[in-house]
Amino acid sequence: MTLQRPRDFLLSLLHELRQLPQETEWLEFKRNNNKPAEIGEYISALSNSAALEGKVTAWLIWGIDDDTRDIVGTSFDPAQTKVGQEELENWLLRLLQPKIEFRFHELDVDLQTVVILEAVAASRHPVQFQGVEYLRVGSYKKKLKDFPDKERALWRTFDLTPFEREIAAESLDAERILKLLDYPSFFELLDLPLPESRAGILEALQSDSMISRNDAGKWDITNLGAVLFARQLSDFRHLERKAVRVIQYRGSSRVETIREQSGIKGYATGFEGLVKHISDIQPHNEVVGQALRKEVPMFPELAIRELVANALIHQNFHIRGTGPVIELFENRLEVTNPGLPLVQVERFLNSPPKSRNEALASFMRRIGVCEERGSGVDKVVSQTEFYQLPAPLFESTEEHTLAVLFAHKPLNDMDKVERVRACFLHACLRYAQRDFMTNSSLRERFGIEDRNSAKASRLISEAVEEGLIAPHDADAGKKYMKYVPYWAAATS
Repeated sequence: MTLQRPRDFLLSLLHELRQLPQETEWLEFKRNNNKPAEIGEYISALSNSAALEGKVTAWLIWGIDDDTRDIVGTSFDPAQTKVGQEELENWLLRLLQPKIEFRFHELDVDLQTVVILEAVAASRHPVQFQGVEYLRVGSYKKKLKDFPDKERALWRTFDLTPFEREIAAESLDAERILKLLDYPSFFELLDLPLPESRAGILEALQSDSMISRNDAGKWDITNLGAVLFARQLSDFRHLERKAVRVIQYRGSSRVETIREQSGIKGYATGFEGLVKHISDIQPHNEVVGQALRKEVPMFPELAIRELVANALIHQNFHIRGTGPVIELFENRLEVTNPGLPLVQVERFLNSPPKSRNEALASFMRRIGVCEERGSGVDKVVSQTEFYQLPAPLFESTEEHTLAVLFAHKPLNDMDKVERVRACFLHACLRYAQRDFMTNSSLRERFGIEDRNSAKASRLISEAVEEGLIAPHDADAGKKYMKYVPYWAAATS
């Protein structure tokens, strides 16, 4: 669905579909029915039924006699059809929820016009048209709610099919597979020798679920293979907006853009280049040594690397029209990815890791993009403490997750919110290390001299008053007081 369809493919497809003994739950033939609302209902029904039947794509074809399967032609012209003043395709897309991928193809066959509507199978949620979910029962279009057993089966199908196993492009020959996927990078990143034969290459890609064989004996590219090793993500329409955007602004606002760049390659092949690009364009500070001046990056590369990896791995790919975004300002770096976090942001450091995309996360770990499970945020916080930067910020906003690194700021210039957040994350990091936050550890974190322990005590008091940290043992003497995050105190 996501690839451009050459005429030969469409002709072969039309021939195969006409040979089927009867219409199926995922295939409908029409002559001239061009009622917009009925087309929308058919898209919903066919898409939902295709998912239930384990098909990648559903088809609605005009210009074929339903009984004889002869090519009789059609007067239906989707490009010229309008609903009011709105083009048919836009009108349909607006009333479909979720907004699935579909496309009209027009063919001239034996001097007759044939129109093929191709729609992807539903994923995650049944497809609605004008607020109603439809389904095919045999060759009939019905409302899904009238068939509760099929509705339950459809939801079970969604639960069992993760994004990575869904198909990005189907029914391809071996040559096309090797043109679309950067297979040399696959072997290089895994430190494996490149097989001498095409069959060996395909076998290796298949063993790691980058591609799969379909019922017709052709090859399908999985979403996992496409998102990791696409030579160009734009070759896969539903993944084009998942390319990472890097935007650099002048100053601390979004008023003036210096440069903007979108990634082209898959995540595995493009990751190192992406991190290098961010590191190269990030602001630098001038540090004066005993005899030298040198420019140092504003943000630690390891922290950038971990935040970008997290954004790629933990995003919700089923949110259409948006992807990971990295924004660079003179005083901060913001990393945004689509999808709400699966754990509370306050527990990023210590919760058992959860991922929507386990296969993607596993492969990225294998090639060294990310390391031990759940350690990414720990590294980010540890790096900001090591370089005595303000604490990073983690937020969930509407359907997105946001992580922010801040440029260096002296403790005296931090406001209360920044101080309290730093104390809380310091306590979380110590707790993750099976240790406790103390006055001494906090002085080290902020670079406070030992003789100014009262200053650290005031910072601790602020965080206690805000309810973000608590004494480990409230009866301990002030000199021996230790602190834990509030959620650790609640469970102890």
